[in-house]
Amino acid sequence: MRTKPYGRTGKNVTVISFGGMRFANPQDIDANADIVLHGFNKGINYFDTAPGYCGDKSEDIFGAAFRRMPREKFYCSSKCMADDGAQFRESLERSLKRLGVEQIDFFHIWCIVRPEQWKERHDGGAVAAAIKAKEEGLIGHVVTSVHLTGAETCEILKEDFIEGLTIGYNALNAPYREQALEFAQRHNLGVVTMNPLGGGAVPTHADRLAFLKAPGDADVVQASIRFNISHPAVTSALVGFTTKEHVDQAVAAAEGFEGYPSEHLEKVRTQLSDAFEGLCTMCGYCMNCCPNEVPISKLMESYNYKILEGEDQGILNRLRWHWWMPPETAADCMACARCEQKCTQHLPIRDRLKYIAALKQE
Repeated sequence: MRTKPYGRTGKNVTVISFGGMRFANPQDIDANADIVLHGFNKGINYFDTAPGYCGDKSEDIFGAAFRRMPREKFYCSSKCMADDGAQFRESLERSLKRLGVEQIDFFHIWCIVRPEQWKERHDGGAVAAAIKAKEEGLIGHVVTSVHLTGAETCEILKEDFIEGLTIGYNALNAPYREQALEFAQRHNLGVVTMNPLGGGAVPTHADRLAFLKAPGDADVVQASIRFNISHPAVTSALVGFTTKEHVDQAVAAAEGFEGYPSEHLEKVRTQLSDAFEGLCTMCGYCMNCCPNEVPISKLMESYNYKILEGEDQGILNRLRWHWWMPPETAADCMACARCEQKCTQHLPIRDRLKYIAALKQE
């Protein structure tokens, strides 16, 4: 598989990378490790995981696979979201043990959702702990994972010790993140894009998004992956796999593909009107944060149909026939804003829930 330089690190990373957040049955360590090994055998050399993924089993799954893979042939990535330096160090050492490696190649200061969190990582000692661990050889490269606007991300990337980032990027939210990618390219930073399929929004609306396809593309899934890896700033598209077949599909999208011509990319951008901005990608960060246990992510996913189709009936149909819940479910929202604080896309969740609650199911 084609590789690209990860910024200034001297490491070449495959344009498709393996994301460890979506294993279907994470309790079956060996079966999922076989999927990871399959990805390695198909040519993937970048593997991304984190504590807490898949019921806190993802790092164990990767560790089981890594012990069957030549260490010099792959790069591993993990993360920590602690502010406190001691907690950061403890999490890093646990990840090293689970993964069965002496060094984590790319270690993320993880999940910066609000700009002020970066200062909290500095003040709490996490940043200092990461730099010290790199000096000791436990971390190969200190990178970050952000869910901010392009401008906000650029402010973080100005830190000299940051060598790359993982950021949500796809055809649907490209305008929201473009500034960050351009900054990374100018400063020779590595970029791994998560959610290249919009958290499932792209394949779910394949007909509506058919314009993403170029001649020769098999489907919109392939087109969405190719859209990512066509961007000159993007090192690798991080795809979450649940089956070996999913691995094969993503690898096929990259095989022999050198990038879309500029005319096609411009055509896609002109058709990505304002109607496509603000889609919930179902990242799951809002889950379990509501005091009234409102199923926020399901309601927000249903609201996507309002954005995509322009009709309230799209929301109602999704709620009724897919999620089996009435719109009044949203009325339990107490407007505490905890979900909006968690939201990686900074969506107006309370306003949308209020809108849904006012709909009448026929």
